[in-house]
Amino acid sequence: MAIPLFRSNRGVLSSLDAFERLLWWLFAGSVGAGTRAHVLSAIKEQPRNAQQLSQHLRVDYTTVRHHLKVLERNRLIIAEGETYGKVYFLSEAMESHWERLEAILEKTQRGKRR
Repeated sequence: MAIPLFRSNRGVLSSLDAFERLLWWLFAGSVGAGTRAHVLSAIKEQPRNAQQLSQHLRVDYTTVRHHLKVLERNRLIIAEGETYGKVYFLSEAMESHWERLEAILEKTQRGKRR
C-alpha cells in the first residue's frame, strides 16, 4: 500500500510504497547507512560471502556480519548455503527497487567512498 508523503516539483502528489519507506529508513535515516550501501552494492556487483565482502570492502568482518543481518532481516538480501559459507544475493524486491535506492543515496550523499 502506498502512502502519500510529499508533492513533486510539478505539484503532483507522490507516494512511497512500504519497501521504499524501508529504504529511506535503512539508507538515509540510520547510523551505518553508508556501510550498508557499500555492502549492498558489492553484493549486486557479485554475490559474495561475509569474508569476501570484508576483504573487498576493507571493513571489519564483524561489522560486515552485522550489516548482513540487518539487510537479511529486512529482506533486501537472501542467503544460500550454510553458516560461514553463506553466499548473499539481492532479493527480488531489492532488485526491482534498485533505481529508487540509487536516488535515495544520491539525495543523501550516502554510499560514497571515503
